Amino acid sequence: MLFAATVVTAMAVGARLQFNFDRGVPAYRGNTDVFPFLWLWRHPAYFGLGWPFAATLLGILLVHELGHYLACRHYGLAATLPHFIPAPTLIGTLGAFIYIRSPFRTRRQLFDVGAAGPLAGFALALPLLVWGLAQSHLRLPAYGAALRFGWPPLMLLVWRWLHPGVAPDVVSLSPVARAAWVGLLATMLNLIPSGQLDGGHILYTFFPRTHRWVSWAMVAAMLFMGWRFWDGWYLWAGLLLVMRARHPYVPPAPPAGWGRAVLACLCLAILALTFLPAPFRLR
Repeated sequence: MLFAATVVTAMAVGARLQFNFDRGVPAYRGNTDVFPFLWLWRHPAYFGLGWPFAATLLGILLVHELGHYLACRHYGLAATLPHFIPAPTLIGTLGAFIYIRSPFRTRRQLFDVGAAGPLAGFALALPLLVWGLAQSHLRLPAYGAALRFGWPPLMLLVWRWLHPGVAPDVVSLSPVARAAWVGLLATMLNLIPSGQLDGGHILYTFFPRTHRWVSWAMVAAMLFMGWRFWDGWYLWAGLLLVMRARHPYVPPAPPAGWGRAVLACLCLAILALTFLPAPFRLR
């Protein structure tokens, strides 16, 4: 039921995004764009336009959570299937999660479960991002966006590769590219090395003694970024404060090994390539 409701809310957002994109206007110019549900109620024939955005976004979130779930199944850990959260937000959802009922018995298990989600989600988001940016086009100069989205370093690199010499601030992103952007944002937020986020699991695997200090440093950094860049960081800082920025004990043996250390470096590189201090800002 939650997934079905999330499909509806994501399709509604996607329908308005596709409607605006087809007409060459910014995705978010006013209240009708930010909250398109009343608009769609009056124009239900446009509902089918939302499937590219919804399929891309929910596909990335699903693959991310299935990465965690299948890693749990591999180690015999009890875990729920992915739960989606529908919401009338800018993207039509508050994400997805699984609930792991079993404690981790080794740090190998901890790392594999923690890293499997963001690595799987990123592996799907990257080609969809390239495809979506290839479909994007220049916006008519007469139109201005009331709400603007930041561009993470990876997205800038892909855009400059596809369209050299074209400034990103005049681009009208296709719904697929915008959904892939959300997937990168979700990956970035989950890879933050703090608490019991995916990045926190990875950090604890290799540096359990410094995990708590790094977690508190991340809380302080989020409070600063909330004051300086984006109010949403306050929410994430509050989430970590609820978890008290700590991690339950996990036995160290057997050691994680060099292969997982390489994957941890890859996760750190993905965090750097997807990091955005200000994902949203008013024009």
